[in-house]
Amino acid sequence: MNTEHNNINISFIIPHKGREELLAQTLLSINNQDYDLKKVEVLVVTQNETLSPQTLPSQTELSINTLIRPASETISTLRNKGAEQATGQFLAFLDADIELSTNWITSMLDELNAEPDRVLVSAIQQCAATAPPLEQIRTALSNAHIDCNVRFLPGRNLFLNKSTFAAVGGFPEHLVTCEDYYFTDQVHSLGTLYYSSKATYIHLGEDKEYQAMFHKEIWRGQSNLQSIKGRPIPASEIPSFLTPIWILFFSILTIVCFITLQTTMAVSSLLLTLLPIALYSLRLHKIANGKIKMAKIIQFYLIYFPARIIGTITGLFKAISI
Repeated sequence: MNTEHNNINISFIIPHKGREELLAQTLLSINNQDYDLKKVEVLVVTQNETLSPQTLPSQTELSINTLIRPASETISTLRNKGAEQATGQFLAFLDADIELSTNWITSMLDELNAEPDRVLVSAIQQCAATAPPLEQIRTALSNAHIDCNVRFLPGRNLFLNKSTFAAVGGFPEHLVTCEDYYFTDQVHSLGTLYYSSKATYIHLGEDKEYQAMFHKEIWRGQSNLQSIKGRPIPASEIPSFLTPIWILFFSILTIVCFITLQTTMAVSSLLLTLLPIALYSLRLHKIANGKIKMAKIIQFYLIYFPARIIGTITGLFKAISI
């Protein structure tokens, strides 16, 4: 493997914990880029005690370095530690379960340099060939707005100049989740964020079963309230915070009204409970151009919002106990 750093242009930073088979596919997709691999380095920042040799590409010109970090550190800390070791002019942050299209590097370089005020770019998500409805839903939500400037970008694949990363002070290490929203919001204060369809990625670890999604959304929801501290909240983000509160309030009211035999009030509050679920479902059905069955979309939101409510409440009690 190439260990010379004086010619490095792109530094991939991959935080990792647990499964190595998906990391291996991520690294292979980097190895298959239509770009001079001698100008690319990869920093795998793992919380595993070791990585199997089979995880790394067997034949590559890539410089691949592994950093072992404590299990107690957040994903933001792992990314920041990787950035400290990076020698490239550009930083590419990937999750450890991302398969990139072969033109990802060249497209991201072109897109980042296409506009003078553009500071962060990302490729769009693509479904796997055998994607179940849940993965199709996740992909449609990720691609609600493409080939345009956006306010936030998910942390699965981010490409920016190292100087931009330094200007915002890196990722917020105090957040367990939602760190990508916080980070990209900070970067947004420096310029525009662009979501491009010229390259794609497959999220290999995308939720495919609703039970797994339910538990992940509880975990993701824990940092909802913490993520809004210390930054302005755009109007587009307000519904995502208020909707779980709305559903929780009217759900409780519905139960109370049924118990106290206030039937009319109970039915009214039940309809108000379901209203945002209906609105979100109609919106997603439109985004997906009708390609996903409405029943599957409604099922998704009937699981998604309760999980977010539990996660938000859990995060609130954790914040109070600190």
